[in-house]
Amino acid sequence: MKKTHLFGTMLLAFGAMVFTACNNDNPIELDVNAPYVPGIPMDDIATPNPELDLTELNTVIPNLNYTVDDVNGWAVIRLDLTGVKDPYTNDWVKLYGPGSTQGKQNVWLSLDGKPKGFSLYNTIDDADDKELSAVDIVFLVDNSGSMGEEANAIAEDIKSWADELGGTLDVQFGCVGYDGAITGAINITTADKLKEYLDYSSGTGRTYHFGGPDADELKSKVGPYATGGGSWNECGTAALRFADENFSFRPGANRVYVNFTDEPNQPGGKADYSTLWVKENWKSTQGTIHTIYSDGTWWANNYMNYVDKDYPWDLSIYTDGTMLFTSSNFIDINGNRIKLSDLPVSGALLNSYIIKFTNCEEVFDGQPHNVKITVKSESPNGEILADKEFNMVFNKE
Repeated sequence: MKKTHLFGTMLLAFGAMVFTACNNDNPIELDVNAPYVPGIPMDDIATPNPELDLTELNTVIPNLNYTVDDVNGWAVIRLDLTGVKDPYTNDWVKLYGPGSTQGKQNVWLSLDGKPKGFSLYNTIDDADDKELSAVDIVFLVDNSGSMGEEANAIAEDIKSWADELGGTLDVQFGCVGYDGAITGAINITTADKLKEYLDYSSGTGRTYHFGGPDADELKSKVGPYATGGGSWNECGTAALRFADENFSFRPGANRVYVNFTDEPNQPGGKADYSTLWVKENWKSTQGTIHTIYSDGTWWANNYMNYVDKDYPWDLSIYTDGTMLFTSSNFIDINGNRIKLSDLPVSGALLNSYIIKFTNCEEVFDGQPHNVKITVKSESPNGEILADKEFNMVFNKE
């Protein structure tokens, strides 16, 4: 049995920032001459984002997506954000927005440098009466021969995890199998349909086929994503781009990718399928990528001397995703089975936030606008500091 290596985890939570009608619980005086949506604090109570020393940031804010709703004639922007991790305790940070009576404000938002009033909702609270954060999760599965030991364990974990997430999130799933080419896929669908897809066969054959009503269409599009013949050509970036460019993601749903592999990212000489391409071109609304690398770091470290090899976990580093290094049989150093539900990506999703704000008509001009989110919160061992800016083009559906 191989020893499990948990080298490090970049922690973040999939949260949903939503400007909703369920704001913090204190009454807010309203300016009748300003845009007002019930439950969303006015901008005049908002304070500027704290100025943080960027060299002292100790946790991350994940990528997010947005939707635009019409409420009483006002445009309301909803941001879906996964959770933020306390770097000292490994707990998920409870966030409080402007006007909260439940705790001191510890998250701020500005739009093009202007402080915004917003409502904040944690999807794990009030299980019987809540607004669910919308997430589309795509599993990128290396189904080459070397993944034979992991394949069945991965499939069973995916199925049980899908059931668990469904109780807290508005979640749907997709999957891409890859082995030097795109060898299988199913478009965004329900947990039950994903299970049917994964139960098609056993071992690596579980993801070595195309499923769903558009199976033939997906299969017809795989040609440009091939990264070469022979061995050692698995490319998670090619699988990522195949899903991004061909799947039917739900408008506004936060996009989350989980990449399972045991080898380096191997783009076959195609710069567009390198991890560096993601660093330079990937937009926040395209999603966050999480990595589960199931062979320690032996393969990557030994074959990185070859030309055209990338560290696959760079996809997570570039998008503020999480990383886990484990053994090929998914058994940890204590002999326990590692489950997706135990991984940071699961906690991040289950502690998602929804943020909503209004008074924003000027942003629907087809141009990029700056959204800045800052977290400055207390922890038993020090302050939690996170800061991230997003350049987003807002469109009304």
